[in-house]
Amino acid sequence: MGRILGLDVGNKTIGVAISDLLGYTAQGVTTIKRENLEKDLAKLQSIIDMYENVETIVLGIPKNMNGTIGPQGKKVQDFGNFLKKRINPKIVYWDERLTTVSAERTLLEADISREKRRKVIDKLAAVYILQNYLEYLNH
Repeated sequence: MGRILGLDVGNKTIGVAISDLLGYTAQGVTTIKRENLEKDLAKLQSIIDMYENVETIVLGIPKNMNGTIGPQGKKVQDFGNFLKKRINPKIVYWDERLTTVSAERTLLEADISREKRRKVIDKLAAVYILQNYLEYLNH
């Protein structure tokens, strides 16, 4: 089984997480500061190359509470289409509702300062997205 990359795609950053080789756990990798599509893709490609054997990319898609996809969700879908054309992985969209809220709560409970939370929140949200997907696959 190949690794799975999890992404929390925002306007300013992309949180990145990777699965273990067995597909049971997600680990945070980094937070990419967004510049433009080409540079963002190059950074993602270097991560994919570093971990080798990445077969699937799980994109957290922000849905409205009623399950519809709003403007930010459409941006994530556009990003997924760009990835598909350029890198051609299997793309999976995963409902990310409340993952950032969960990540923020975890960091607050760990008494992490606001400045440090800002640096890791998107990476942790990517971990939540990917871990939820892995648990779905394994159950």
